[in-house]
Amino acid sequence: MAADSALAVALLGATLVSSDVTLDIYASEPSYGRPDATAIAAILAVMVLPLALRRRAPLTVLLACTAAFLTSRILLDSVETSITTIVMSLAVYSAAAHGRARWRSWVCGICLVAVMAEVLREAIVIFPPDLPNLLLNQIFALLVNLVLFGAMWALGAALGSGRRRAKELLHRTVELEHEREENARRAVFDERVRIARELHDVVAHHVSMMGIQAGAARVVLGRDPVMATEALAGIETSSRQAVLELHQLLGFLRQEDDPDDLAPQPSLGQVHSLAANMSDSELTVEVSVEGEQRPLAPTVDVSAYRIVQEALTNTLKHAGASRADVHLRYWPGELELEIIADGHGVADPSSTLGGLGLIGMRERASLHGGQLTAGPAAGGGFAVRVKLPTPDGAL
Repeated sequence: MAADSALAVALLGATLVSSDVTLDIYASEPSYGRPDATAIAAILAVMVLPLALRRRAPLTVLLACTAAFLTSRILLDSVETSITTIVMSLAVYSAAAHGRARWRSWVCGICLVAVMAEVLREAIVIFPPDLPNLLLNQIFALLVNLVLFGAMWALGAALGSGRRRAKELLHRTVELEHEREENARRAVFDERVRIARELHDVVAHHVSMMGIQAGAARVVLGRDPVMATEALAGIETSSRQAVLELHQLLGFLRQEDDPDDLAPQPSLGQVHSLAANMSDSELTVEVSVEGEQRPLAPTVDVSAYRIVQEALTNTLKHAGASRADVHLRYWPGELELEIIADGHGVADPSSTLGGLGLIGMRERASLHGGQLTAGPAAGGGFAVRVKLPTPDGAL
């Protein structure tokens, strides 16, 4: 609004100066009757000042400019043509660019026809009959004005269409972004509901079964030991099944290498504490270190600890072992881990390592470009061997 108002004031000043200069030129001709200067100034103000609203009411501005233009030419015999032509061009452009779609073509067309009719009248009436090349000058005057106003109409229509299309695209982009966020929130909510339902089905079913079987075992414990034993076996089976189903569900939700930046990260320096804790159970763990211990990259350090921890945990659960030896070997550019348990060996290593335990250890080794092998040990029992590259040996 401020920019358009300044433009209108500047154009009005230029129009008044141009009109005064043009009237002085024509005043030397005896046949020309000089119009009232106040009336000319008033009609020019009515024509130019509405441009301050050319974006807010573009069609009304064009109608006002056209009416003032025709009045100044027909009734007041104004001879100013330079700045008023610019004003009319700007009004046509604004109407085509900012006018309402329903009316802008009609208003622009009607105003353009009216202006061109006045230009034709002036070319026929005002041009002196003895003017050299009269017809050519009349045609030239019509073509210049027609091309000028037509070009401004086309330019305004093109820019206005691009602006409206960009606005529509922005609106659609905002709507799609909101829709995407809403879909994401809904997906998270639906996933939480599904997980909650799955957990409820697993836990509620098996815990209910264990409660019933425990109650039955308590009732018959004194008079029917065989039935009590069967009930306790059922409790064991239900608990194992519940753990298995929870394991499968959590394994589906598991994300590889999901870090917890707020939790303290373990390292190989804590392996002795881990071995001591394991030794408090039924598994005796001995730790040996070969080579010179050195600082490792944090991710390698954490992965090495987790591999040892997982191997010992699965040995305790599945291998039926009473002793496990952990060997840490610091070779140049490489860290070797070897966990040997004296339990029974099996044909399928994945069953001994709890399925996901072996997968998890293999993934940790692969993450750092290492290798993992698992199988029966040479002297009996079961062995897990991991080699992790350590470039330069340390950070």
